[in-house]
Amino acid sequence: MGVSGAGKSVVAQALAESTGWTMVEGDDFHSAANVGKMRSGQPLDDDDRWQWLQSIADWIDEQERAGHSSIVTCSALKRRYRDLLRDGHPSVRFCQLDAAPATLQARMKARPDHFMPPSLLHGQLRTLEPLEADEPGGRVNAESDVHTVLRRILHALAQEANQAGSRDSSGSGTATREAS
Repeated sequence: MGVSGAGKSVVAQALAESTGWTMVEGDDFHSAANVGKMRSGQPLDDDDRWQWLQSIADWIDEQERAGHSSIVTCSALKRRYRDLLRDGHPSVRFCQLDAAPATLQARMKARPDHFMPPSLLHGQLRTLEPLEADEPGGRVNAESDVHTVLRRILHALAQEANQAGSRDSSGSGTATREAS
């Protein structure tokens, strides 16, 4: 999860290649109307996003029912969006990719064929509600090359798995970690 330009797609692809998990691009779930709106420089509002998020949640449900480990990219900028995505889906873990605005802007300018224009980045940064301590997953510094970011994510997943084993025996809660 994260704002545009954070590296969600490229990092998710690397994670999928590393783990063998199925990966889908959350942008592929957008309606043509949503894509057209963003392409024209208009930000999406909550009404625009709700059907898109529900489609992603439905895909997550299909993956869980089939017992598949999988990855989906999604901005998931607000807590309530993430709540929808994980509602009834106990396996969902979020990985918030963080990068400086200048890095995000440069990455967005380097992909001229993408429908999300750099002009919408500032609004996404204002909208972003960072992952909270009671949400499953963690935050990762995405300023580095893909392999370094991937290593950080795999490390965070391993830490969470180890802590889950400890929680099972101790009953204590989860805290969101930041991997840098």
